[in-house]
Amino acid sequence: MLPALESSCWLPLLLLAAAAIVCETAAKAQASHGANIAIIGAGSAGASAAYYVRRFAAAQGIQPNITIFEKEPRVGGRSYTVNVWDDPVYPVEVGGSIFVDVNTNLVSAAKEFGLPVTGAGSGSGDSDAQDEFGVWNGENFVFRERKDSNWWDTVKLFWKYGLSPLKANNLMKSTVASFLKLYDEPHFPFRSLSDAVSAVGLDTVTSQTGREYLNAAGISLDFQNDIIQAATRVNYAQNLQNIHGVEAMVCLATSGAKAIQGGNWQIFAGMIKASGACLHLNTSITHISKVEDRWALRTAGDSPETSIYDHLILASPYQLSNIDLPAEVYQPAPIPYVTLHVTLFASPHPISPPAFNLSSPPPEMILTTLHPTDTESDTVGPNVGSAKFWSHSLLQTAIGPDGTKQYIYKIFSPERLTAKDLYFVLGVDEQSPSHDPIQADEHISWVHQKIWKSYPYLQPRSSFEQITLDKGLWYTSGIEGFISTMETSSLMGKNVAQLLVDDLVREGLMRSSGYEEINKEAESQWEFEPGSEL
Repeated sequence: MLPALESSCWLPLLLLAAAAIVCETAAKAQASHGANIAIIGAGSAGASAAYYVRRFAAAQGIQPNITIFEKEPRVGGRSYTVNVWDDPVYPVEVGGSIFVDVNTNLVSAAKEFGLPVTGAGSGSGDSDAQDEFGVWNGENFVFRERKDSNWWDTVKLFWKYGLSPLKANNLMKSTVASFLKLYDEPHFPFRSLSDAVSAVGLDTVTSQTGREYLNAAGISLDFQNDIIQAATRVNYAQNLQNIHGVEAMVCLATSGAKAIQGGNWQIFAGMIKASGACLHLNTSITHISKVEDRWALRTAGDSPETSIYDHLILASPYQLSNIDLPAEVYQPAPIPYVTLHVTLFASPHPISPPAFNLSSPPPEMILTTLHPTDTESDTVGPNVGSAKFWSHSLLQTAIGPDGTKQYIYKIFSPERLTAKDLYFVLGVDEQSPSHDPIQADEHISWVHQKIWKSYPYLQPRSSFEQITLDKGLWYTSGIEGFISTMETSSLMGKNVAQLLVDDLVREGLMRSSGYEEINKEAESQWEFEPGSEL
């Protein structure tokens, strides 16, 4: 028997009960009928793969047995919430915070599962700050937008940046329109991401930096540095000189920004529940081996278990998985990932104006860009510059456990923050405590710090990782080098699901037909050299 399903403090009891029932009958189902499919990872890609395998298979009259292994005690991957003061009234996102109107999979899933959607604003709206957001370069604010902005603010925007805002918006819309073609025939499903990106005309955009792409479009350097680079830094902790053109445009596609009340992870919990998958939390896979044309998975622990599956979907970055693949199987190449430090904290103090060289309250959301004296480096790494952090946001105000008004903040930074750092931005004129990690005190009523391997460094490239590592062995994380979002991970999960079901249908036809020629033609599709694209 595989490890029993483990609960967590936030996973809905309904999901736990449904998964437990499925797991209880999984062995009988495997012995009786249907393809046995394993998925490693219960984040966006893994949950989506399970959900769409069930949907696509049902349309073909196939009843697969789906098992999901997740090493964490929760589903959602990098979509992850924590409760301030352990109070479920105040959940905040640690990871993926928003999705937008063009995120077709997430929007439709939220609607299907009846999840409450809320608009995702820039700040709390309940502070003394006059500005909703601003862009800080470590010395001053190069841009500020008021909460009550009006037509005159729009006039001033075009006075400062000319037609660049309009040009950038049109360029973003054109890029997104090309990307959305990947959802439909003739591009969907795609066995090669490289070929698909080329077919929709985006390979020329991914092969150049955001800076090069924007320069060619005639967008001013001031607008690039003040606005677009602030967006690439808050979303990906990368500057325009390092990030490729498509991802730079993705950062501008914020129309209809929204979130699920209580946490975006609920979308993926809903997908897993709807898939009928057997879900094993707190279960790591350490080794994968090939047994004829099937896949054997070994779990970690003092009493490792091995189970065999017809198809296996690796739905997490291979280099971060600590899984051994067989030597004869294609190994996804490692790519550098950003190390992002997230600091969530609550305090009775508003942000200190002098910390940002101001005499009035700073903006509620502070994005950052490079200072003119900072060096714009071509090398991979956290080139944060004089600002020293990527973003600083006032998420909301709340009533603390002691009945006082509290401000809840989130900071993204390249290094771990200390109590001294927080005391400085709060304007606390006291000797900060020396303990590390930060602990709650009279000035910081709650704190949560998390280190993520959050997304890859999205350097220019025109080819992307393989989707099929071997026959029946699928990989979703290659899309992260193209676009790294919850939605694109879901798209790849859906894409793999369709390819897998197409193969199940073809295999069924081969078995029923008995035609040797069909069998040979199908097998030839799997003959490829390591490192090549199918």
